[in-house]
Amino acid sequence: MRWGCLFAVLAGLAMPLAAQDGPKEETKPSVSLASSIRRTVEDEISMKTLGGGQFWGDVVFFHGWHIQQNVFTKHFRLLDEHDQRHAWGSLADCQARLKQIREEQKLPPMKGRGVVLIHGILRSAKCMSSMAETLGQAGFTTFQFNYPSTQVSIPEAAEYLHQTIESLEGIEELNIAAHSMGGLITRAYFAAHHDPRFRRVVMVGTPNHGAELADLVHQNFLVRTAAGPGGRQLVTAREGLIPSLPAPKCEFAIIAGARHNPAGWNPFIPGDDDGTVTVESTRLVGAADFATVQTTHTALLRNRETLELTLRFLSEGCLCADRPARPITSEVETPDNTTVPPPSSP
Repeated sequence: MRWGCLFAVLAGLAMPLAAQDGPKEETKPSVSLASSIRRTVEDEISMKTLGGGQFWGDVVFFHGWHIQQNVFTKHFRLLDEHDQRHAWGSLADCQARLKQIREEQKLPPMKGRGVVLIHGILRSAKCMSSMAETLGQAGFTTFQFNYPSTQVSIPEAAEYLHQTIESLEGIEELNIAAHSMGGLITRAYFAAHHDPRFRRVVMVGTPNHGAELADLVHQNFLVRTAAGPGGRQLVTAREGLIPSLPAPKCEFAIIAGARHNPAGWNPFIPGDDDGTVTVESTRLVGAADFATVQTTHTALLRNRETLELTLRFLSEGCLCADRPARPITSEVETPDNTTVPPPSSP
């Protein structure tokens, strides 16, 4: 009986040992699990995103690829031209993955004429798509710069822009087309940085002396909070940020939205306007040319005339082919520098 029990115990111990020496197929579950985990991680990294919105700022561009930083967590991610995420973690992690992609896809160095497109407050880089298409068809390489407009101040947004510009290796000529607050970010960039590659800048609907509409909504706590640090800097106060910003350190032009009558689109702000910014506030001494387009603030970016004027200035240095340039030499509009046609009869 004793030997029978001992045999049973030994047989029981031998069974798991035999299983370990069995066919290799027994290890497949662990291999499959590892593959499954790897696929899960890859799927988690490679996923569709919204492209940035109000929480991400671009810091690196290469062709259609860009690296963004989260304004809260400070971590980075690598997106392709369709906003698909391919890496996340540290800046070094994303740069390493981008380098690998460049080698795998044999992407050539960037070159030629570049235009950085800068959106305004509460918008994203996607609103500059019409501008990007127009300029791209003309041979410019476009970079639709995204920054968290409601989460950072104008100078902080300019630092995102600086990092982006620093990353544009190979681009021989740089230009900017900026809408609304994007023009102020451009000025803040030039206040702190310089790049000899810059040739021209076009500011579209930029409140170069502040936005009267911002003065009105600034009184509302909820709106003031939602607008964030940058939005609070859009006021017309003389002691505010805007008066301290220099003009761009290159040739620049201004396009203003207007209704082409003294009342403008918005009855709550004085003079002709685009519904948000007055024509007068867009003017900035030193501009090489100035023009108005009969449309509203938001519609400026989709307006065919705006796109044509921007392209012409970046290409030729003048906004209109059928008239001489209208440089701004004074804050006060003079008769020989008329910018707003007389009101049309109803």
